[in-house]
Amino acid sequence: MQLSEEELVRYNRQILFSSFGEKGQKRLKQTHVLIAGVGGLGSPVAIYLACAGVGKLTLVDSDSVELSNFNRQILHWEDDIGEKKVFSAARKLKKLNSTVEINPVAVKITPESLEGLLEGVDLVTDCMDNMETRFILNEGCIRKDVPLIHGGIHGLIGEITTIIPGKTPCFECIFPRGAERQKPFPVFGATPALIASLQVMEAIKLLTGFGQLLAGKMLYVNGEDMEFVTITLQKNEACKICGGGKR
Repeated sequence: MQLSEEELVRYNRQILFSSFGEKGQKRLKQTHVLIAGVGGLGSPVAIYLACAGVGKLTLVDSDSVELSNFNRQILHWEDDIGEKKVFSAARKLKKLNSTVEINPVAVKITPESLEGLLEGVDLVTDCMDNMETRFILNEGCIRKDVPLIHGGIHGLIGEITTIIPGKTPCFECIFPRGAERQKPFPVFGATPALIASLQVMEAIKLLTGFGQLLAGKMLYVNGEDMEFVTITLQKNEACKICGGGKR
């Protein structure tokens, strides 16, 4: 796959990065990323993946735009109230980068719907706000052997890890069932913006094969005291989803 003259100009500043270069840009152009949730995390994830030149973005979200979204969900504007988020987002992303294929899917993520959604996908970004759907994403990604980048936020606190089937602890190894967080929970817009940017950094590295990933590690960010902490994660040997140490 070749890059057009327009693409060489559009992506010039990231092509200049020696570990990435034209080879990385060509790889990115051939990838397909599923963004699960187009809200506080999913909006900036979608924007920066589109800016970076990912070939295809599938946006999955069943919710509609509401007034309470606007302090953080930057792809949705006042005129969009009542519209499905995936269509609001897709319309703006196409104006941002017309060379990226945008596939909006306004469905709820269930084990049944996810089966088809994962076909041909190279990476899933977890931009959800509930644990139930995250468990579904995790199980589907493990079964289909698709990497998953988890991002989560609460107030000024955020977390991110990269889950690679067969190599790292899966989401269920890390979080026990029944650990649902309070809803609605507090959030400042800057928190998902920061975590989403880190998810995109991880995505670009993973898709193009350079740098060090947060594989088997969780990065915690506390914006209240500006503390960044990385911990090593352990597989649950009894995990029924990934098999723990048996895979």
